[in-house]
Amino acid sequence: MPHILLVEDDDRLSRLITKGLQESGFEVSMAYDGIAALKLALQKDFDLIITDIILPQKNGLEFCSEIKALKPDLPMIMLTALGTTDDKLEGFDAGADDYMTKPFEMRELTARIKVLLKRFSQQRQQKVSVLTYEGIEMNLEQKLVSRNQVPIQLTPKEFNLLKFMLENSERVLPRSEIAEKVWETHFDTGTNFIDVYINYLRKKIDRDFEDKLIHTKPGMGFILKKNYEQV
Repeated sequence: MPHILLVEDDDRLSRLITKGLQESGFEVSMAYDGIAALKLALQKDFDLIITDIILPQKNGLEFCSEIKALKPDLPMIMLTALGTTDDKLEGFDAGADDYMTKPFEMRELTARIKVLLKRFSQQRQQKVSVLTYEGIEMNLEQKLVSRNQVPIQLTPKEFNLLKFMLENSERVLPRSEIAEKVWETHFDTGTNFIDVYINYLRKKIDRDFEDKLIHTKPGMGFILKKNYEQV
């Protein structure tokens, strides 16, 4: 569930926007002034920020500029009553990725949020060239894998399977999802090819190391996780 920081000093409007966003499937945290918003944005990992410009303590332009300097990949929408062309240019110059004026329709705000989340997600995926987890390092461009700096030779299918597990570390992955995302096929319950490849991967990733990272959750699937305990 995407987590949004809403920065709005009008309590009534803040609660209305929050309610609308929650109904659309977003998690929302609120801040009522620029300084509190800055602290919150640096303490937590948000997927997107919506901010007014006219705020107590620190205005939205300053807040936006400071956050973008520290977290350039964090999308920001300015939602404000200031609607002249100069206002919008100033907002974009401060680093805003989108700009909406009040009054507004909740449906449009939600649509713009989804567009930004999708765009920034694609940009982040394109930038990632190395995946890491608990000593495992996978270079996607050079197709190299190591654990604790020890090189590991993988077949192309083993490489893709490990890549998918690294991208979804600490999450139980059902066999059906692995089949669809790694093999691009529907899961056939009459075969155990996924279990076979998981065992291949275990021999190469875990066998020579004390900490085992690839685990089976009976009846549910597999998980890449350190210190995993069966419940």
